[in-house]
Amino acid sequence: MKLTVIGTGYVGLVSGVCFTLNGNHVICVDKDEEKISKLKRMESPIYEPGIEALIEMNLREGRLSFSSDLQESVRSSDIVILAVGTPSLPSGEANLSYIEGAAIEIAQAMEGYKIIMTKSTVPVGTNEKIRSIIASHTNHPFDIVSAPEFLREGSAIRDTLHPDRIVIGLDNPQLEPTMRQLHQGFTENVFVTDIRSAEMIKYASNAFLATKISFINEIANICEKVGADVTNVAEGMGMDRRIGSSFLQAGIGYGGSCFPKDTNALIQIAGNVDYEFKLLKSVVEVNKDQRFMIISKLHESLGSLRGAVIGIWGLAFKPNTDDVREAPAREIIEVLVGEGATVKLYDPIAADNFRQQYDHPQLRWCGLPEEAADGSDAVCLLTDWSMFKEIDLHRLAESMRRQVLIDGRNVYSKEQIEGTGLEYHSVGRPQMGGLSGYSPSVAGAV
Repeated sequence: MKLTVIGTGYVGLVSGVCFTLNGNHVICVDKDEEKISKLKRMESPIYEPGIEALIEMNLREGRLSFSSDLQESVRSSDIVILAVGTPSLPSGEANLSYIEGAAIEIAQAMEGYKIIMTKSTVPVGTNEKIRSIIASHTNHPFDIVSAPEFLREGSAIRDTLHPDRIVIGLDNPQLEPTMRQLHQGFTENVFVTDIRSAEMIKYASNAFLATKISFINEIANICEKVGADVTNVAEGMGMDRRIGSSFLQAGIGYGGSCFPKDTNALIQIAGNVDYEFKLLKSVVEVNKDQRFMIISKLHESLGSLRGAVIGIWGLAFKPNTDDVREAPAREIIEVLVGEGATVKLYDPIAADNFRQQYDHPQLRWCGLPEEAADGSDAVCLLTDWSMFKEIDLHRLAESMRRQVLIDGRNVYSKEQIEGTGLEYHSVGRPQMGGLSGYSPSVAGAV
């Protein structure tokens, strides 16, 4: 089949490249001429392991191309995939201006029947709005399909090629064979439903995963007060097949382009139909508070932060991505700067993206993790890049002015910490040391 994918962000670029692997011919379209030029040079505008090799292979084999000409791309395709951004408005609602604008352009370009497939995350009822927009700008026949994505940054290619399930929302049952053929080879687990349910599945899935993260972080905070180890608690919980082990890693909370945006959007969707989503509001509140646990632990160890030097390891919201959208590091660093600390920053991939969004005279940009730690009063690990697990903690302690290590992702084991001389704080593991550990008097009060 011939496909046009509109939008070359994470969803659009990864989806477009992966659809070529089962024999389709794909044109990826973007208005950003610089981005298109970069892609034609086989350079990816996003950091995603393996993406550039797939771009190069499929460009050379003629199954993949890039263009800024939406009209010509639409005319030459059977299926048009909408993968433009739906960022949050100040109200928390999804901004649909990009997808509505793309719908108008698609309609104006059509010269015959098209299948319009939405992969962007959109509120319930959006595909019906897209249908109305296109119908008002063309007399040519078309069908609408909702096919929400469930990829994770850092493992987006694997998630696209080997998904747990593929969700297809249809109102024309005759399209089901075509949609199954389009996704052939990815998985046999294809769930076909109505369009509104498909839209809701995406939001409900992300909201539930965000809830698991906030829940285990609340459990971690209780563990610190009663002397339990949250890693053992999570492991024991995860053995229950009804619960599962995924998304039960305690830390400083979620970030990125999906969970914060989608949880706020679902709260607004509920509010628009006069329903208060109390549980999800609490999930969002817990997540906002959790990142400031880092600041509390620094105060416990150092007292005032004015004049302190704090090393930061990790700026991306998760490892294996350069995405700093809604990253917990941003708010943590802003608080440190506001309290008068000098902050030394290191991230192997995301530093440039972070600096474009936030810079300050009190920030020092470092090229190595050891540089960020050298002479610091404390080091805070905020993103669990694998390289941090290999750091020599004895040398780390020797290079620091005061030996405080705040591990916001529970990267290190007890064996790694013992004998280093570090004052070590983790999340929900009081037996690992630190000033906020188990206290019999506190436990009795609980």
